Amino acid sequence: FSGTTERLSHGTPTFFAKNKRAFVTVGDNHHGAGKLALCCAADPGVQEVLVAANPECFFVPPYVGHRGWVGVRLDRSLEWQEISELLADAHMAAALSKIKLQRSR
Repeated sequence: FSGTTERLSHGTPTFFAKNKRAFVTVGDNHHGAGKLALCCAADPGVQEVLVAANPECFFVPPYVGHRGWVGVRLDRSLEWQEISELLADAHMAAALSKIKLQRSR
C-alpha cells in the first residue's frame, strides 16, 4: 500500500500507514501463543462479527483486541483474497483514524 513502512515494534514486524499508525503486526508464536497470525486494525464492530462467524480463523488478539483489532490465523483455511481485503481495510482504518484525530483537534 502506498505510504506503508515496516519496522519492529514490541519485537514483531509491524506495518505503518504513513510511518505513523500501525495497521498490522505479524505474530509467529508470539509469547508462546502457538499461532502464525496477523493482527489487523479494524473498524468498530468488525472484530465481533468475524470472531463470531469463524472463531477457527479469527480471534481477539492480546494487547490490541480492546481497541477492536482482529487476529487472523494464517495456518487456517482462509483464502488469500480475503486476507488481502482485511489488510486493505486495516490500512484504511489506520489512515482514516489519523484524519479523524486531526479533525478533532
